[in-house]
Amino acid sequence: MNDHSLRETAAVALSLLDLTNLKDDCTDAQIVTLCARAETPFGRSAAICIWPRFVARARGILGNSHAIRIATVVNFPAGDMEIADVAAETREAIADGADEIDLVIPYRKFMAGDEQAVTDMVAAVRAECTSPTLLKVILETGELRDATLIRRASELAIAAGADFIKTSTGKVAVNATLETADIMLRSIRDSGRKVGFKPAGGIGSVAEAALYLRLADTIMAPDWAMPSTFRFGASGLLDDILSVLSGGPSITLAAGY
Repeated sequence: MNDHSLRETAAVALSLLDLTNLKDDCTDAQIVTLCARAETPFGRSAAICIWPRFVARARGILGNSHAIRIATVVNFPAGDMEIADVAAETREAIADGADEIDLVIPYRKFMAGDEQAVTDMVAAVRAECTSPTLLKVILETGELRDATLIRRASELAIAAGADFIKTSTGKVAVNATLETADIMLRSIRDSGRKVGFKPAGGIGSVAEAALYLRLADTIMAPDWAMPSTFRFGASGLLDDILSVLSGGPSITLAAGY
Protein backbone atom coordinates (compact mmCIF):
# COMPACT_ATOMS: atom_id res chain seq x y z
CA MET A 1 0.00 0.00 0.00
CA ASN A 2 1.53 3.35 -1.04
CA ASP A 3 1.59 6.41 1.22
CA HIS A 4 -1.35 8.08 -0.54
CA SER A 5 -3.67 5.08 -0.27
CA LEU A 6 -2.54 4.51 3.32
CA ARG A 7 -3.52 8.10 4.19
CA GLU A 8 -6.86 7.71 2.42
CA THR A 9 -7.54 4.55 4.38
CA ALA A 10 -6.52 6.24 7.62
CA ALA A 11 -9.00 9.06 7.02
CA VAL A 12 -11.80 6.58 6.32
CA ALA A 13 -10.89 4.46 9.35
CA LEU A 14 -11.03 7.53 11.60
CA SER A 15 -14.59 8.27 10.47
CA LEU A 16 -15.57 4.65 11.23
CA LEU A 17 -13.85 4.34 14.60
CA ASP A 18 -15.62 3.50 17.85
CA LEU A 19 -12.82 4.78 20.07
CA THR A 20 -12.92 2.38 22.98
CA ASN A 21 -12.01 2.18 26.63
CA LEU A 22 -13.50 -0.90 28.24
CA LYS A 23 -10.60 -1.52 30.58
CA ASP A 24 -11.71 -2.95 33.90
CA ASP A 25 -9.89 -0.17 35.78
CA CYS A 26 -11.09 2.71 33.58
CA THR A 27 -11.32 6.01 35.47
CA ASP A 28 -13.27 9.22 35.08
CA ALA A 29 -10.06 11.00 34.05
CA GLN A 30 -9.55 8.45 31.26
CA ILE A 31 -13.06 9.15 29.96
CA VAL A 32 -12.27 12.87 29.83
CA THR A 33 -9.13 12.04 27.83
CA LEU A 34 -11.03 9.65 25.55
CA CYS A 35 -13.64 12.30 24.71
CA ALA A 36 -10.86 14.77 23.88
CA ARG A 37 -9.02 12.24 21.70
CA ALA A 38 -12.17 11.49 19.68
CA GLU A 39 -11.93 15.01 18.18
CA THR A 40 -8.69 15.17 16.16
CA PRO A 41 -7.11 17.75 13.82
CA PHE A 42 -8.09 15.43 10.96
CA GLY A 43 -11.71 14.89 11.92
CA ARG A 44 -13.60 13.00 14.59
CA SER A 45 -14.24 9.38 15.37
CA ALA A 46 -17.73 7.99 14.79
CA ALA A 47 -18.24 7.21 18.47
CA ILE A 48 -16.68 6.44 21.78
CA CYS A 49 -17.45 3.06 23.39
CA ILE A 50 -17.39 3.02 27.19
CA TRP A 51 -18.77 1.32 30.30
CA PRO A 52 -22.36 2.29 31.22
CA ARG A 53 -21.23 3.98 34.44
CA PHE A 54 -19.44 6.66 32.40
CA VAL A 55 -22.20 7.47 29.89
CA ALA A 56 -23.66 10.45 31.77
CA ARG A 57 -20.18 11.90 32.27
CA ALA A 58 -19.36 11.55 28.58
CA ARG A 59 -22.68 13.14 27.57
CA GLY A 60 -21.86 16.10 29.79
CA ILE A 61 -18.51 16.51 28.04
CA LEU A 62 -19.65 15.92 24.45
CA GLY A 63 -22.92 17.83 24.70
CA ASN A 64 -26.07 17.14 22.74
CA SER A 65 -24.89 17.60 19.15
CA HIS A 66 -24.30 13.83 18.86
CA ALA A 67 -21.49 14.58 16.38
CA ILE A 68 -19.50 12.00 18.31
CA ARG A 69 -21.88 9.26 19.36
CA ILE A 70 -21.75 7.51 22.72
CA ALA A 71 -21.84 3.72 22.62
CA THR A 72 -21.99 1.57 25.71
CA VAL A 73 -22.07 -2.14 26.49
CA VAL A 74 -24.73 -4.33 28.15
CA ASN A 75 -24.69 -7.98 29.24
CA PHE A 76 -20.94 -7.41 28.98
CA PRO A 77 -18.63 -9.21 28.76
CA ALA A 78 -19.87 -12.65 29.86
CA GLY A 79 -23.30 -12.57 28.21
CA ASP A 80 -24.89 -14.39 31.13
CA MET A 81 -27.23 -11.83 32.73
CA GLU A 82 -31.00 -12.25 32.95
CA ILE A 83 -33.04 -10.59 30.19
CA ALA A 84 -34.90 -8.30 32.59
CA ASP A 85 -31.63 -7.06 34.07
CA VAL A 86 -30.13 -6.40 30.64
CA ALA A 87 -33.26 -4.53 29.56
CA ALA A 88 -33.04 -2.38 32.71
CA GLU A 89 -29.33 -1.77 32.11
CA THR A 90 -30.17 -0.68 28.57
CA ARG A 91 -32.94 1.69 29.68
CA GLU A 92 -30.65 3.34 32.21
CA ALA A 93 -27.83 3.76 29.67
CA ILE A 94 -30.18 5.39 27.16
CA ALA A 95 -31.57 7.68 29.87
CA ASP A 96 -27.98 8.68 30.71
CA GLY A 97 -27.39 9.65 27.10
CA ALA A 98 -26.19 6.58 25.19
CA ASP A 99 -26.75 6.69 21.42
CA GLU A 100 -25.76 3.09 20.77
CA ILE A 101 -26.03 -0.16 22.75
CA ASP A 102 -23.50 -2.95 22.19
CA LEU A 103 -25.19 -6.11 23.50
CA VAL A 104 -23.43 -9.43 24.16
CA ILE A 105 -25.59 -12.40 23.21
CA PRO A 106 -25.89 -15.32 25.69
CA TYR A 107 -23.28 -17.12 23.65
CA ARG A 108 -22.69 -19.98 26.09
CA LYS A 109 -26.40 -20.88 26.02
CA PHE A 110 -26.28 -20.63 22.23
CA MET A 111 -23.27 -22.95 22.06
CA ALA A 112 -25.24 -25.41 24.19
CA GLY A 113 -28.00 -25.42 21.57
CA ASP A 114 -30.37 -22.74 22.91
CA GLU A 115 -31.06 -20.52 19.89
CA GLN A 116 -34.17 -19.06 21.51
CA ALA A 117 -32.02 -17.47 24.22
CA VAL A 118 -30.32 -15.36 21.55
CA THR A 119 -33.57 -14.37 19.88
CA ASP A 120 -35.23 -13.46 23.17
CA MET A 121 -32.28 -11.39 24.43
CA VAL A 122 -31.83 -9.43 21.20
CA ALA A 123 -35.57 -8.84 20.81
CA ALA A 124 -35.88 -7.58 24.40
CA VAL A 125 -33.03 -5.11 24.02
CA ARG A 126 -34.27 -4.11 20.57
CA ALA A 127 -37.55 -3.13 22.21
CA GLU A 128 -35.65 -0.72 24.48
CA CYS A 129 -33.61 0.75 21.61
CA THR A 130 -36.21 2.88 19.90
CA SER A 131 -35.02 5.07 17.02
CA PRO A 132 -32.53 6.70 16.78
CA THR A 133 -30.74 4.42 19.29
CA LEU A 134 -28.64 1.81 17.48
CA LEU A 135 -28.38 -1.81 18.62
CA LYS A 136 -25.05 -3.49 17.93
CA VAL A 137 -25.05 -7.21 18.78
CA ILE A 138 -21.79 -8.85 19.90
CA LEU A 139 -21.53 -12.53 18.93
CA GLU A 140 -18.21 -13.28 20.71
CA THR A 141 -17.02 -15.16 17.65
CA GLY A 142 -13.67 -16.16 19.16
CA GLU A 143 -15.59 -18.36 21.58
CA LEU A 144 -18.09 -19.65 19.00
CA ARG A 145 -15.15 -20.58 16.72
CA ASP A 146 -17.17 -22.80 14.37
CA ALA A 147 -18.13 -21.19 11.06
CA THR A 148 -21.62 -22.71 11.16
CA LEU A 149 -22.24 -21.33 14.64
CA ILE A 150 -20.99 -17.87 13.65
CA ARG A 151 -23.23 -17.87 10.61
CA ARG A 152 -26.25 -18.97 12.64
CA ALA A 153 -25.61 -16.43 15.41
CA SER A 154 -25.41 -13.72 12.75
CA GLU A 155 -28.72 -14.83 11.24
CA LEU A 156 -30.47 -14.92 14.62
CA ALA A 157 -29.20 -11.48 15.63
CA ILE A 158 -30.22 -9.95 12.31
CA ALA A 159 -33.68 -11.57 12.41
CA ALA A 160 -34.26 -10.27 15.95
CA GLY A 161 -33.54 -6.69 14.95
CA ALA A 162 -29.81 -5.94 15.19
CA ASP A 163 -28.68 -2.73 13.49
CA PHE A 164 -25.10 -4.04 13.51
CA ILE A 165 -23.47 -7.36 14.22
CA LYS A 166 -20.13 -7.17 16.02
CA THR A 167 -17.44 -9.80 16.35
CA SER A 168 -16.13 -9.54 19.88
CA THR A 169 -15.93 -8.06 23.34
CA GLY A 170 -12.14 -7.83 23.18
CA LYS A 171 -12.10 -9.73 26.49
CA VAL A 172 -11.32 -13.23 25.19
CA ALA A 173 -8.28 -14.84 23.59
CA VAL A 174 -9.46 -14.57 19.96
CA ASN A 175 -11.23 -11.43 18.76
CA ALA A 176 -11.79 -10.03 15.25
CA THR A 177 -10.41 -12.09 12.37
CA LEU A 178 -10.80 -11.74 8.62
CA GLU A 179 -12.26 -15.25 8.43
CA THR A 180 -14.99 -14.31 10.87
CA ALA A 181 -15.59 -11.01 9.09
CA ASP A 182 -16.12 -12.91 5.84
CA ILE A 183 -18.82 -15.11 7.42
CA MET A 184 -20.60 -12.19 9.09
CA LEU A 185 -20.54 -9.92 6.03
CA ARG A 186 -21.95 -12.72 3.85
CA SER A 187 -24.70 -13.23 6.42
CA ILE A 188 -25.58 -9.54 6.20
CA ARG A 189 -25.56 -9.61 2.40
CA ASP A 190 -27.70 -12.74 2.25
CA SER A 191 -30.24 -11.34 4.74
CA GLY A 192 -31.17 -8.54 2.36
CA ARG A 193 -31.46 -6.18 5.33
CA LYS A 194 -29.62 -2.95 6.05
CA VAL A 195 -27.38 -4.19 8.84
CA GLY A 196 -23.91 -2.93 9.70
CA PHE A 197 -20.74 -4.78 10.67
CA LYS A 198 -18.28 -4.05 13.48
CA PRO A 199 -14.99 -5.92 13.84
CA ALA A 200 -13.64 -5.33 17.34
CA GLY A 201 -10.57 -6.33 19.28
CA GLY A 202 -7.03 -6.65 18.00
CA ILE A 203 -7.13 -4.22 15.05
CA GLY A 204 -4.22 -1.90 15.74
CA SER A 205 -2.95 -0.56 12.42
CA VAL A 206 -4.25 1.20 9.33
CA ALA A 207 -2.89 -1.65 7.20
CA GLU A 208 -5.02 -4.14 9.15
CA ALA A 209 -8.05 -1.87 8.87
CA ALA A 210 -7.54 -1.75 5.11
CA LEU A 211 -7.92 -5.53 4.88
CA TYR A 212 -11.34 -5.38 6.55
CA LEU A 213 -12.47 -2.49 4.36
CA ARG A 214 -11.33 -4.31 1.23
CA LEU A 215 -13.27 -7.41 2.32
CA ALA A 216 -16.40 -5.32 2.86
CA ASP A 217 -15.97 -3.77 -0.59
CA THR A 218 -15.71 -7.24 -2.12
CA ILE A 219 -18.64 -8.89 -0.35
CA MET A 220 -21.05 -5.95 -0.05
CA ALA A 221 -20.22 -3.20 -2.55
CA PRO A 222 -17.47 -0.67 -3.20
CA ASP A 223 -17.81 2.21 -0.71
CA TRP A 224 -20.45 0.29 1.28
CA ALA A 225 -18.52 1.00 4.46
CA MET A 226 -19.67 4.24 6.10
CA PRO A 227 -20.49 5.11 9.72
CA SER A 228 -24.06 3.83 9.32
CA THR A 229 -22.87 0.42 8.08
CA PHE A 230 -19.34 -0.18 9.39
CA ARG A 231 -17.39 0.51 12.59
CA PHE A 232 -14.03 -0.49 13.98
CA GLY A 233 -13.98 -1.20 17.70
CA ALA A 234 -10.50 -0.28 18.91
CA SER A 235 -8.43 2.10 20.95
CA GLY A 236 -4.89 1.50 19.73
CA LEU A 237 -5.94 2.06 16.12
CA LEU A 238 -6.29 5.81 16.65
CA ASP A 239 -2.56 6.16 17.36
CA ASP A 240 -1.69 4.60 14.02
CA ILE A 241 -4.35 6.64 12.18
CA LEU A 242 -2.93 9.88 13.58
CA SER A 243 0.64 8.85 12.79
CA VAL A 244 -0.26 8.12 9.15
CA LEU A 245 -2.36 11.27 8.72
CA SER A 246 0.50 13.33 10.19
CA GLY A 247 2.84 11.96 7.54
CA GLY A 248 4.59 9.55 9.87
CA PRO A 249 5.07 5.80 9.65
CA SER A 250 2.40 3.21 10.26
CA ILE A 251 2.86 1.43 13.55
CA THR A 252 1.13 -1.67 14.89
CA LEU A 253 -0.30 -1.46 18.38
CA ALA A 254 -2.35 -3.85 20.47
CA ALA A 255 -6.00 -2.98 20.96
CA GLY A 256 -6.65 -1.25 24.27
CA TYR A 257 -9.33 -3.43 25.84
